[in-house]
Amino acid sequence: MTGLWTPGLQVAPLDELVERLHRQIRAFGDESVVEVELHDGIRYALESLTAEPGFGFVTLRPHPEPGDPSFEVIVPIGSITRITLRPPEQARPGFGFSLPAE
Repeated sequence: MTGLWTPGLQVAPLDELVERLHRQIRAFGDESVVEVELHDGIRYALESLTAEPGFGFVTLRPHPEPGDPSFEVIVPIGSITRITLRPPEQARPGFGFSLPAE
């Protein structure tokens, strides 16, 4: 069956993928706006992305809307269809991606 999507399926270590994404974000600019689009069309402007809990899943921490509490979304890596990097001047104030310490 072609096009079969299996949650949790991975072909490379997630830690390495996330580290490479962080490097690319750093190269684009420390205050970059990082947006992720999921398979179902939902988009999140991210505060951070981690390789936890692993096993084909990553944790997304979106920027909360003003007045809303922070939250995290754990998704299978295969559900991410697009990651967009934008300069900070195209974002609303207070947005940006929090890179881990090197």
